[in-house]
Amino acid sequence: AQQLEALKAFVEAMVNENVSLVISRQLLTDFCTHLPSLPDSTAKEIYHFTLEKIQPRVISFEEQVASIRQHLASIYEKEEDWRNAAQVLVGIPLETGQKQYNVDYKLETYLKIARLYLEDDDPVQAEAYINRASLLQNESTNEQLQIHYKVCYARVLDYRRKFIEAAQRYNELSYKSIVHESERLEALKHALHCTILASAGQQRSRMLATLFKDERCQQLAAYGILEKMYLDRIIRGNQLQEFAAMLMPHQKATTADGSSILDRAVIEHNLLSASKLYNNITFEELGALLEIPAAKAEKIASQMITEGRMNGFIDQIDGIVHFETREALPTWDKQIQSLCFQVNNLLEKISQTAPEWTAQAMEAQMAQ
Repeated sequence: AQQLEALKAFVEAMVNENVSLVISRQLLTDFCTHLPSLPDSTAKEIYHFTLEKIQPRVISFEEQVASIRQHLASIYEKEEDWRNAAQVLVGIPLETGQKQYNVDYKLETYLKIARLYLEDDDPVQAEAYINRASLLQNESTNEQLQIHYKVCYARVLDYRRKFIEAAQRYNELSYKSIVHESERLEALKHALHCTILASAGQQRSRMLATLFKDERCQQLAAYGILEKMYLDRIIRGNQLQEFAAMLMPHQKATTADGSSILDRAVIEHNLLSASKLYNNITFEELGALLEIPAAKAEKIASQMITEGRMNGFIDQIDGIVHFETREALPTWDKQIQSLCFQVNNLLEKISQTAPEWTAQAMEAQMAQ
């Protein structure tokens, strides 16, 4: 307690208006470099006290205030008090102050604020600061900061349930050589999870194709779901339990109609798959196929047709949804592709168990 009072008295003496500004600034800068060696609780109280005392002359001590706020935010971060850590950093006048901060410092601070708001489950505030960072990231030549920006932006899109955009960002990160191999695979996993959770439609189909052709995805636990979705197979509820357990808390949220994001995505996928199997189907049969009430099946089908994510029309009088005639060639292409893929898998398994026989067979084939 004595040490605390002595430190407070020293702060008051330093920022006193009678002391020359040059001396005050230098003393305060030196003082700030020693404070992190104090216990966190003491340092935190002194930081708050100093900020309060400086406030009337804050313009004169901008550099010192920025340093104090960075240290104070680090203490809150250690305590996992994400919101307070973010709000302390928000107080640094990066754009409005007299001091000209360099691009990397501003970019790093905005990214840190965005990350802290994400930790606090506030994606709206996080998006506001990632948008500020996006205005600066092209001006920075720091590769590490560029990667941090891409990671943070992908996470914001993920939290905001813009899953297909998030998947594209995560997938892009999975190819960056500057990123460690294990982190690249982690980014690929997030890309796969977001694609599975995305609303059915052309964009998602393209992303499924990109991931399915990426051999690295075969190492991932969710590969089975990816394969079924890419090959337009109907997915049953009991096949999803294992995948649902892999999701992050914000991805397990419920939608407006009370179903989970995953349930909704799978219903839409199954509906799109059904449109490739049937020319038309009654709402009752469609509901049974999708394991949901007929009225809900009609509503989702209607929404997907209206949004242009599925081709077809609804006959309300007869209670039938008509899917537009699909072309035979693309369907055959898909079936041939599926068969080739399965044959390829068999050959790989045979070569693993009988490598010598495989080598002989390949030689014989080449000799013909």
